[in-house]
Amino acid sequence: MAVTIRDVAKRLRLSITTVSRALDGYDDVADKTRARVIRAARDMGYVPSRAARQLRRQRADAIGYIIPGRAPYFTDPFSSEFIAGLGDAATSHNLDLLISTAPPDSDAELYVYTRWTQSRPVDGIVLSRLRLKDWRVKYLAQNDFPFVAHGHTHLRLDFPYIEMDSRAGFAQLVKHLADRGHRRIAYIGAPAKFTLQAERFTGYQEGLTAAGIAFEETLVAESDLTRTGGYQAAGQLLDQARHAPAAIICVNDLTAIGAMRAARERGRVIGRDIAIAGYDGTDESEHTDPPLTTLKQPIYDTAHRLVEMLLRRIAGEPIADPHVILQPELIVRQSTAFSV
Repeated sequence: MAVTIRDVAKRLRLSITTVSRALDGYDDVADKTRARVIRAARDMGYVPSRAARQLRRQRADAIGYIIPGRAPYFTDPFSSEFIAGLGDAATSHNLDLLISTAPPDSDAELYVYTRWTQSRPVDGIVLSRLRLKDWRVKYLAQNDFPFVAHGHTHLRLDFPYIEMDSRAGFAQLVKHLADRGHRRIAYIGAPAKFTLQAERFTGYQEGLTAAGIAFEETLVAESDLTRTGGYQAAGQLLDQARHAPAAIICVNDLTAIGAMRAARERGRVIGRDIAIAGYDGTDESEHTDPPLTTLKQPIYDTAHRLVEMLLRRIAGEPIADPHVILQPELIVRQSTAFSV
């Protein structure tokens, strides 16, 4: 027969209310009493009813993340690593992580955010792949729903975020290629609505200027942050008879992996005939053929840190540093190691 909270209270000769509040972490219970209750509950094998606990505290004891992409969602190594960081951080606080999926700016995405905000199956939400004028940020702020973000927007709204300085990173990546003698450096980016596209494309342009290389519109292509999109965009660039690039910088690692396939199909030896680089520093980038030069961002640690920020926001506590800017690390591998 399952041990109940009444059994724990009876053993300790305490009221059920005291035992309940001790287990829920209320500060009106003495530390010594709380320690006795926790120890007795553990020794007796008592497991609190999660539903009852949530009802008492009016909390879901869960945080949410809606993957902003299109199927297949879990083949993106960025998403996998980001979710791992969110999940481990949530577990360390005895919380659940609720995950859903929806294409960006779709009716499905609006529906999920509306449902979560109104029915509150989660206490707060983590956002990623921010857009320049992100409706999610405006919607959550207007509804006073706790959230934090991986990235910023161009909206005049203040919210906690962690941002990678990908603008400086892409300028550094152009310099790396220019220092090896490359002059025809192409860029495969993302749709213009994403903040990451604005930052990385600006960094690419600044890098060209710093290296004394003229910007060429014909060396720019758009992808959708996927392998397939990278493959198609790289194919278009490489099939230009007079304007084919000698190097390609890609907006993320998945795009770069697709670009590598397109180059190989056209007989290009990557790392000898053409240089290709990505962004994210996922584990997959280390195991491509050849290994991919990339700008590494601490995906797992960033997700973990975002959860800590979110929990402070849920609790109404101040966040010491609500706007964190991190620098990506340039990892040079064989895909760009050669010099012209």
